[in-house]
Amino acid sequence: MGRHVANPVTRIAIAVAIVLAANAARAEIEVRRGGSAWAVIDDDGTIRINGSVVGQVEGDGTVRKSGSVVGKVETDGTIRRAGSAVGSIDRDGTLRKSGSAVGKIDGDGTIRRDGSAWGSASHCCGDHGGKRTVAGLLAFFSGDFL
Repeated sequence: MGRHVANPVTRIAIAVAIVLAANAARAEIEVRRGGSAWAVIDDDGTIRINGSVVGQVEGDGTVRKSGSVVGKVETDGTIRRAGSAVGSIDRDGTLRKSGSAVGKIDGDGTIRRDGSAWGSASHCCGDHGGKRTVAGLLAFFSGDFL
């Protein structure tokens, strides 16, 4: 019995699938503000704004600014600054400040503030974990949400 050689179309399809899978595994989140590139959250949680490292969102939701802990986005969505609850991110992406809706992160990555488009985030927002990460960026680095 000889060796089976896949036809060229099958080999190309496999190569394309591998490339797509590698890109899908990439968790880097790119955030645009008013249509312009603004921030990137690297795979390890490092936050870059306009190209400069400014902080980090850790896997447990802890947010650091210049190395110091400034707050946390808890698994239930509560956003804490210096230990006190200041807002929340609901499972549907609604951002709340003192209980009132101030914005929303849609599943497609659209970011809204007071009902109007504010920006967008790519590679992130299909689940609550991705929305929590973006909420940490918005709450502690944008100056527009909390």
